[in-house]
Amino acid sequence: MKRALVSVSDKTNLVEFVSGLAELGYEIISTGGTKKTLEAAGISTISISDVTGFPEIMDGRVKTLHPNVHGALLCVRDNETHVQALKDHDIDYIDLVCVNLYPFKETVQKQGVSHEEIIENIDIGGPSMLRSASKNYRYIPVICDPNDYDAVLKELREQGETNLDTREALAAKVFRHTARYDAMIADYLTKKTGEKFPESYTMTFDKVQDLRYGENPHQEAAFYQNMKPQYSLANAKQLHGKELSYNNIQDGNAAIEILKEFSGQCAVVGLKHMNPCGVGIGKTIEDAWDKAYEADPVSIFGGIVAMNEEVNEAVAQKLSKIFLEIIIAPSFSDEAFAILSQKKNIRLMTLDTTLEPSTSLKVTNVNDGLLVQDIDAKNITAQDLTCVTKRQPSEAEIEQLLFAWKVVKHVKSNAIVLVKDNMTIGVGAGQMNRVGAAKIAIEQAQDKATGSVMGSDAFFPMPDTVEAAAKAGVTAIIQPGGSIKDQLSVDECDKHGIAMVYTGIRHFKH
Repeated sequence: MKRALVSVSDKTNLVEFVSGLAELGYEIISTGGTKKTLEAAGISTISISDVTGFPEIMDGRVKTLHPNVHGALLCVRDNETHVQALKDHDIDYIDLVCVNLYPFKETVQKQGVSHEEIIENIDIGGPSMLRSASKNYRYIPVICDPNDYDAVLKELREQGETNLDTREALAAKVFRHTARYDAMIADYLTKKTGEKFPESYTMTFDKVQDLRYGENPHQEAAFYQNMKPQYSLANAKQLHGKELSYNNIQDGNAAIEILKEFSGQCAVVGLKHMNPCGVGIGKTIEDAWDKAYEADPVSIFGGIVAMNEEVNEAVAQKLSKIFLEIIIAPSFSDEAFAILSQKKNIRLMTLDTTLEPSTSLKVTNVNDGLLVQDIDAKNITAQDLTCVTKRQPSEAEIEQLLFAWKVVKHVKSNAIVLVKDNMTIGVGAGQMNRVGAAKIAIEQAQDKATGSVMGSDAFFPMPDTVEAAAKAGVTAIIQPGGSIKDQLSVDECDKHGIAMVYTGIRHFKH
């Protein structure tokens, strides 16, 4: 008679699966809570203590770490020495393993959880059994995911055993499962000890969905999220529209990162190809939308819109008049959803903007490597500014300068942003020289540039950007400072009566 070892924390569809094994003639070996669940369902089981000849001890910490278990799992069945060793020690084969692990992830995420409780949810015996059996997958199917129960039962019923290809695929999943588990534990303990950049860097993410393609149709892609719900696109809920594409996700993420800068204000971000095309703040969300749209009504076509207040009927009426890929908001009124959902493909997504912003490190892949750094979460206030010109900025200008600084931080470098009346009016992004970025922003702003303020993500190496700003009618500039030729730009500002402030930090975005 074949034997199956079953010990799971996630008991989803467990009874149905094990009932199927019992019907096929398997004896069921089980432990603790799993054994109680199966016997309550009328399924006869053998206690793991009967297999090991040793009781569970230390509150269940030690129960399956025994040669009668691991010898049965690791025996190479066409190796005469291995088989003889089983006979010599009266060890019976185990022919199938169904194990998943203590809920470490769920425990870490619990409010007010203690360190002691987290440590107790580090599984030892489970990973050991999974790894032993998976190493021996030529002979033993190993199931760690309830989603695989039906496929395994189907093969056993139709063929009497599982296919080698199936067992190999199951083993690969097991090692991903245990690697993910160990990565979560390592991450928790590494953060607890304050180690930011350890000697090896391991991450684990769970797949949200396969994507139709990547940046371009010839590239395959998938979307993964980390394990902690945070203020990010990965935790947004899609209510309507076709599935997200790779580029949608990139753009949606970028829009949300800008939106985070305006906590406590009604804000709307319009974004296209990873750069903002319009950002507006207002007394109402409709006012903020009007400003974001007016900032660049051409580029917003086919773009992403993110806002931090509910989409109401009035805003929905305006949004419905243009082609948009995604609208992200905390919620949609019933009337707004009815209006916008008439468009079949538009993605309508909700995101809890009260969630904690991510504090994890930013990871960027390069060929065969990773770059890891802190997230650029540096914020400044008026008190952090240093005025370096003869003319001091007015309070109104300071307000607009800080707005420009929040936006330029998220524009691809070299970056220049023009702001006026709580809205962007010109964005120059991703240029090889700073004056080129300024010219693009000024050209976009046209006559609106008069009386505007300018934000620059890095210092001015030459006074040419200030010259362009003066000709356009810019009245105040915010920039990091730090060039060996800073004084040339200061002198140019003084020549035209422009106020300029330094932040002392830069915001390169590559």
